[in-house]
Amino acid sequence: MSSAQDPFYIVKEEIQDSIDKLQSTFHQWENSASDPGEQVHLKKELLAGCESIEWQVDELDKAIGVASRDPSWYGIDDIELEKRRRWTSTARTQVSSMKKAVLSGGANGVGTMSASGMRRELMRLPNSHQAKSNQYAAAQDNDDFIQSESDRQLLLVKQQDEELDELSASVQRIGGVGLTIHDELVAQEKIIDELGTEMDSTSNRLDFVQKKVAMVMKKASAKGQIMMILFLIALFIVLFVLVFLT
Repeated sequence: MSSAQDPFYIVKEEIQDSIDKLQSTFHQWENSASDPGEQVHLKKELLAGCESIEWQVDELDKAIGVASRDPSWYGIDDIELEKRRRWTSTARTQVSSMKKAVLSGGANGVGTMSASGMRRELMRLPNSHQAKSNQYAAAQDNDDFIQSESDRQLLLVKQQDEELDELSASVQRIGGVGLTIHDELVAQEKIIDELGTEMDSTSNRLDFVQKKVAMVMKKASAKGQIMMILFLIALFIVLFVLVFLT
């Protein structure tokens, strides 16, 4: 991603402009010792400006922290992250120095660095400074990037919806197969119950037949004994006649 498309550089340029204005106000405050009323007014303005810039730098630091979790996704590397951290640290130091100087009532806390030197230090990041005339184009490029990311997210959501639809169809098919298996099991259970009933009925009939057979066998045994006795009596009579009458 080029610096023109990177939101970091857009915000950085805005902060840099605020720092430049703050430095200008600071120099006015240094030269207003002869006008206490103006000096008090400029002091309030400087303190408010310092608070605002410190807040912006803190927010930029938070964004850098988010980018450091997955630098490749944002198209940057560890070296670039370190340079960005160094820039925010330098900006915070410069603003803090001016704030301390204002609160202490003198410029000793600012040090000997000139305004141009401070700007060069703050703008040391390669390819970081951009002319104001290019800011609109940079903002437009940033909007295009955001739109591109939005389109990509919408495409991902659409793909996820399609996958969910396919998963839902698969679940419905599996549910249909489950219902079919359930119906088959119910039918098999019914057949087994009917077979059990028929087996009970057949067992009862078999017991009845066995009892009948036992009774027939018992009756047949009694008749056989009677016939044997009659046969023996007849044989005895025949032998008696043969022995004693012939």
